[in-house]
Amino acid sequence: MAKLNFTADRVASFQCEAGKQQSIFWDAKAPGLGLRVTAGGVRSYIFESRLNGKTIRITIGNHLTWTVAKAQAEATRYKALTDQGIDPRQLRVDQAAEAEAARAEAKRQDLKLGDVWPLYLEARRARWGERHYQNHINLAAEGGQAKKRGKGETVAGPLAPLMKLLLSELTATKIAEWLEREAAARPTNAAQSYRILRAFIRWADDQSAYRGLFPAQSYSASRVRDVVPKSRAKDGDCLQREQLKDWFDAMHKIANPTIRNYLQGLLLTGARREELAALRWEDVDFQWRSMKIRDKVEGTRIIPLTPYLASLLLELKGINDTPPKVRRLRTLEKTGREWAPSPWVFGSTTSESGHITEPRIAHTDALIAAGLPHVSLHGLRRSFGTLCEWVEVPSGVSAQIMGHKPSALAEKHYRRRPLDLLRKFHDQIEAWMLEQAGIEFQPAPAVLHVVANT
Repeated sequence: MAKLNFTADRVASFQCEAGKQQSIFWDAKAPGLGLRVTAGGVRSYIFESRLNGKTIRITIGNHLTWTVAKAQAEATRYKALTDQGIDPRQLRVDQAAEAEAARAEAKRQDLKLGDVWPLYLEARRARWGERHYQNHINLAAEGGQAKKRGKGETVAGPLAPLMKLLLSELTATKIAEWLEREAAARPTNAAQSYRILRAFIRWADDQSAYRGLFPAQSYSASRVRDVVPKSRAKDGDCLQREQLKDWFDAMHKIANPTIRNYLQGLLLTGARREELAALRWEDVDFQWRSMKIRDKVEGTRIIPLTPYLASLLLELKGINDTPPKVRRLRTLEKTGREWAPSPWVFGSTTSESGHITEPRIAHTDALIAAGLPHVSLHGLRRSFGTLCEWVEVPSGVSAQIMGHKPSALAEKHYRRRPLDLLRKFHDQIEAWMLEQAGIEFQPAPAVLHVVANT
């Protein structure tokens, strides 16, 4: 087909050849420029040329949006590229990718701490206990919600002011100023929030989606470290040797066996409160006297099940495996539910989690009744670590039982004691505590063996 000089009128007059789906007309002025006309009357400018021995064809655009002059200029640009061995199609793809990358980077730069925080919590949730996860939510909460207990509204968490900041705005200066304000009002929460924020930044900086967004030394600059409130153990939040008798006597007077045995378990194992609360029956091995603890440091750890603690858990197992009274069974049937033993060692029929969540009130009341000074639930963990020194066990033993990270080089790389060795020392610790408490206890291995095989 002969080439013609394109004009607006001529382009509008071109018609598709009868019996064909499309016809192409070529411009005499711009090399490679053509007009494709379909049987339906649609007219589009195209560019056709040879590149690396092959014919390439590119659609420029509809004649209604492209004037003849602009289409000729575009075809001339494409021709210049092909003469250089450059494929205009690939150039388009590369340019689109660059534009998309620029849009994605702009969107990435607009990320705020509050945008990424929920993603961080969800990514780490499987490695945390429920209490640890909820603590992250509470520390970042905006506040202003009606309190679930008592009157008034909740107070914003220490991390809340940072949630509206861009990740790139979390400079050392901003963090230091935030810490100074929070430390003046609530130093303990401020220190904890700083550690949580530090862990978040380390995690986010390790993700390709957020890498490079944080200013250098945002949390490690000396200005920041200088204003972090120092962590101090609570004075007196620990049981003394001479207080053990009164403490155990007070625990034995608690009517609820779940709370009573749970509190004793905290002292006898040094476990974190949420670790022991989340203990399942499948984690307890009566035959080989061991317990699997869901550890926030290592994931899980296996610790000995000492004889006296085993007797306490056997008491709970008997209660747990006993069906409720007929009236309770009928109530369950009416609501379409069936009774089944709880999977939790320290189960609760009232908590959402299914296990014990708030034993502090009973513990505090028992301490007051016994005339003992206040000891927190974490203080029971501290008490275990402190009282172990009376038995003169290696410090690494108590640390391994409690789930502390090894501190010394030898402990970290060369001392990972097997369960039977831990059991030897743990039994001594428990026996000494019972002796100080005036509790006469004789373990019954035969009973443990029977239970393990039921």
